[in-house]
Amino acid sequence: MPPEKIQKSLKILGTGTSLPERVMTNADLEALVDTTDTWIRDRTGIEERRIAPDDASTSTYAAGALRAAAENAGVALDSLDAIIVATSTPDTVFPSTACWTQRALKLPGAAAFDVSAGCTGWLYALEIAANLLIGGTAKRIGVVGAEVMSRVLDWEDRSTCVLFGDGAGAAIIESGDGSQGLLASNWGADGTLAPILYQPAGGTQMPASEESVADKKHVVHMEGRTVFRHAVACMVRSTQEAMAAAGVEPDDIKLLIPHQANARIISATGERVGIPAERTYVCVQRYGNISAATIPIALHDALGEGRIERGDLLAFTAFGTGLTWAASVLRY
Repeated sequence: MPPEKIQKSLKILGTGTSLPERVMTNADLEALVDTTDTWIRDRTGIEERRIAPDDASTSTYAAGALRAAAENAGVALDSLDAIIVATSTPDTVFPSTACWTQRALKLPGAAAFDVSAGCTGWLYALEIAANLLIGGTAKRIGVVGAEVMSRVLDWEDRSTCVLFGDGAGAAIIESGDGSQGLLASNWGADGTLAPILYQPAGGTQMPASEESVADKKHVVHMEGRTVFRHAVACMVRSTQEAMAAAGVEPDDIKLLIPHQANARIISATGERVGIPAERTYVCVQRYGNISAATIPIALHDALGEGRIERGDLLAFTAFGTGLTWAASVLRY
């Protein structure tokens, strides 16, 4: 691919993850809620997920992933000009989880802020970071996806509590030489669909109260079938539009790395986009849905397995609460 095809030049210097030690299997869930290992596997593809201890928060894993990414990249954390954390489960409403991450790392100075776009958050954050590099506002950025979804689940609702997990993934990026980076991106949102996947209470629409807690309004509420339908449609359309803008065909993509929400969604997306299963990365069976963290974790694991080499063309795609969507075509 000629250098002029790279619309937003950047280089991924390193990646890293941070995951809780505790593994919750489907068998463990059978003891908590009316479900079975077979039911979960057949409908989601998930076999296990990580669950954070009581003394950990989202910034715990954001800091761990960023530290691991810096070590992987061979750079100092204090060389970062900005830290962007994509999350739906912030440490606090304010300040940002990115600021709590700085505190955990003892790393003042760099700009720090959160991106709230649900499971699409890391791709939104990557797009913002790419533009900061192009504009010269920053030269090196830590882009993190981090979640502790277990804190916002109703552990009596088998339709949602089996789906999610905890952890974080991060990438450190800097300006490239024109041979690597984003060929094209596509992102958007449809706020009219906000009520199909959300946490009703805890914000200004419904402040916390005894009633909101008793009514379980501080946990994930999801219309599963509606979310599934829109998820596939949005991810397919966004990926196709990003590839068209990049001028590439499905056969050009070395690896599709989709949001790891559900094995059926991943399979349907790859099939409709025209990228076969052998070139679609799947790790949902190991981690469940870690929302904004799934793509950076999948990217790190794929690199560790030797599935990606320098110069490979990658496609990322995601959907999330909002309803948000995004896709990117990147020359690694």
